[in-house]
Amino acid sequence: MGRTGKASGAALADSPSHLLHRALQLALDLYASEAPGLVTQRQFAVLSAVAADEGLSQTDLVRTTGIDRSTLADLVARMIAKGLLDRARSEVDGRAKTVRLTAEGREALVAAEPRAAAADVRLVELLGRRKGEKFVALLQSLLAAESANEDAEEAPKPGKKGKNKKAKKKAKKAAAAAAEPAPALDP
Repeated sequence: MGRTGKASGAALADSPSHLLHRALQLALDLYASEAPGLVTQRQFAVLSAVAADEGLSQTDLVRTTGIDRSTLADLVARMIAKGLLDRARSEVDGRAKTVRLTAEGREALVAAEPRAAAADVRLVELLGRRKGEKFVALLQSLLAAESANEDAEEAPKPGKKGKNKKAKKKAKKAAAAAAEPAPALDP
């Protein structure tokens, strides 16, 4: 069928990437309805990541939040301009810059945390508790599998000198965790 036929719609209805995109839109809408006037969901993710590990570099934030590098750089610049974050040179690597919460950023995070939790509850409740918990476990498994693949790709090739033992062990552990089935949940 053509571009507007039923076959196209069926392809979207069965596409995991499209369904995840739609689920993300739903999650963002729920967050926006729970947290009007507060920080955006992405800003919340950045504030949460920085609060969990003060002094992260922007590269670390990319890995932690999953926000692409250019979007994150723009987002951090806007959050600095709003007074939510401060940026300083890394004490470990003079070329890198680290990010810290300001007092205003900490206040914004504290205000948004219960609203973000409420949005998460609403999202999971759409599926029911059991399915919602399994859904979260499946998403965690999906991301763990991707992390294991990235770690395996970063590991040096056999026969090359380097710190590959630690990277291989980490990748093997992540792959094993990703391969485990989602835990059975009580009704």
